[in-house]
Amino acid sequence: MKHFPIFLDLKDRPCIVIGGGSVASRKITNLLTADAKVIVISPSITPEIQQFANNNEITLLQRDFEKADIARAFLIVAATDKKAINAQIAELADAANTPVNVADDSTLCSFIFPSILDRSPVTIAVSTGGASPVLARQLRMKLETMIPSACGRLAGITEEYREKVKQHFPKQEQRKAFWENALKGTFAELVYAGQDSSARLMLDDLLAKGHDENPLGEVYLVGAGPGDPDLLTFKAVRLMQQADVMVYDRLVSKPILDMANKNAERLYVGKEKDNHAVPQDKINNLLVELAKQGKRVLRLKGGDPFIFGRGGEEIETLSENNVPFQVVPAITAASGCSAYAGIPLTHRDYAQSVTFATGHLKDGSINLNWQQLTQKNHTIVFYMGLTGMSVISEQLQAHGMSGDMPAALVEQGTTRNQRVHIGTVATLPQLVIDSKVRAPTLTIIGEVVKLHDKLHWYVPERHVQETEFSRNK
Repeated sequence: MKHFPIFLDLKDRPCIVIGGGSVASRKITNLLTADAKVIVISPSITPEIQQFANNNEITLLQRDFEKADIARAFLIVAATDKKAINAQIAELADAANTPVNVADDSTLCSFIFPSILDRSPVTIAVSTGGASPVLARQLRMKLETMIPSACGRLAGITEEYREKVKQHFPKQEQRKAFWENALKGTFAELVYAGQDSSARLMLDDLLAKGHDENPLGEVYLVGAGPGDPDLLTFKAVRLMQQADVMVYDRLVSKPILDMANKNAERLYVGKEKDNHAVPQDKINNLLVELAKQGKRVLRLKGGDPFIFGRGGEEIETLSENNVPFQVVPAITAASGCSAYAGIPLTHRDYAQSVTFATGHLKDGSINLNWQQLTQKNHTIVFYMGLTGMSVISEQLQAHGMSGDMPAALVEQGTTRNQRVHIGTVATLPQLVIDSKVRAPTLTIIGEVVKLHDKLHWYVPERHVQETEFSRNK
């Protein structure tokens, strides 16, 4: 270990930054974040450093560095543009046993600035010992996706309850078990959801029951998005990785399934038209049963759970049975697939409104307000419309829409298997047959489809390889 990780209390301590350039400015910002008393010594400074001085955030001495300055500092940062001066500062600081950081020269540093993830009072520092600051920043960014922004509030509430817990559980082992149970359960999730008052009530309830009590589980109703795993929200990934059991649909892609907790029990409840692996009412009851066993249940649904995903029916049952739940929205197929196909759903020159519609209803029929759907300057997006495409085409034309209206089928949108098939309202039924398109496929109808040729940007690797192969034949 080249550098020992340590956290210093810099509040109101004199920290001298020698130099007035952009590097010095970054160091100043870090020190101010720690409430240090920052003294900047440099004959010339950047406008940003001048602004720090104007705001009385720093003490500015616009002159050259002097040897006597060393004695004034708790720590020193050498950030001039002259290597010889930086080396001299480092030598003087070492002789005075004063910690020193030399910008862009780790060999002269007695301490270094790590890449910091601040969730105060939780602080995480990542360092490569100066070998690769860029790598340290990238690692910190990965941690950003894993650690909720409310983690600091969670730490603050646990600090509030430390004495209460000590009084309730005299043995250290008991306290440890209590906190492990609380921090992996609903209490922590309530804080992450911004429900601090409910979280405190839950802690009080857990204290009253004792740490051996097996609490009720919770259901996470999580949208998996249109297919690309990179489109998942931070919260979705976090809940996926901590669930005890996963209940998932047919439309959830394998790469997304692979991101869930590897040790979680997996239950497939996928549904196709007229072929339901598990009927919806049984899915609803299954979620209740699993939660009452004390499990953290991940209900993973393709797209967004509240847009043609029947998520409302599921949480209705959970609510009736007093089962705690969270809903994590996602990018719905309409916005995800249209974006990856280069088809904006609204555009000033083509469409000022958009309607999402389902291609079949609960009883298998298609009973929509066709007159409303055929209004001008309007985009229609049909979910689950393949089997009823003939009816959709006929009804739209029967209610005044031109058969030449542009239309697109976006198959497996946002994934490496994405294909976009362009046609018209009149040719849609035959296009489904000729292209051998399969679910999941989204149908977009409107003048905006004309923009596909100009705006399509996403070329899946599979298609790139096929194109290169055909060229080389």
